[in-house]
Amino acid sequence: MISKASQSEREPLIDPNFLFRFSVPCLWSKGSWTEKGVQLSKKYLVPSFGELLQRPVFADLRIAWNEDGLLFTLRVSGKKNTPWCRSTRIEDSDGLQVWIDTRDTHTTHRAGRFCHRFVFLPFGGGARQEEPLADWLPVARAREAPRPASPEDLAVRSEQRIDGYVLEGFIAAAALTGYDPQEHPRLGFTYAVIDRELGWQTLSLGPEYSFREDPSLWGTLELVRS
Repeated sequence: MISKASQSEREPLIDPNFLFRFSVPCLWSKGSWTEKGVQLSKKYLVPSFGELLQRPVFADLRIAWNEDGLLFTLRVSGKKNTPWCRSTRIEDSDGLQVWIDTRDTHTTHRAGRFCHRFVFLPFGGGARQEEPLADWLPVARAREAPRPASPEDLAVRSEQRIDGYVLEGFIAAAALTGYDPQEHPRLGFTYAVIDRELGWQTLSLGPEYSFREDPSLWGTLELVRS
């Protein structure tokens, strides 16, 4: 039997991730988006620093960049149930949400015009809600918003697997206000893989923190060419 005192000793009052600003490399890829999606090797893997608090890691996220935009693959495993995805409740659906600041500014708590939010769902689109879905969403409490992304600037593909799903996506440079890898090779960045069955997997802080609306809590993607 564990006493309340010993439980308190085991649970930190502040998430250790709150004390750090994480920076991860994002490697260049000559590949481009096609109807078959995109394939990225393990060298493009983006970590989840939630492991510092023994949070579950159930998703393999890989991201690459080039002058055309950002490419990613996501593999979610360990599921027993079908993902819950609804086009009418896109923010609450199972899938991937990504936040990007093309100026990597960490000095303000409210998003500006270079801050973006995208959501990619493995299902939920189409007349029968069986097709993948990609969309642009405003960042909550933003003091200024970027231009909304056009549907043609986002691409998504998915495959259902016996224990989860594979999701592949593309964010075109035109959807990212201020995207200029040569002049600004660092992007403010965070992500959340949301799953009603498995929970949340994030870059660092969990959903109890306001990272969904506060760019100062995001990490950094370093756009590396080599």
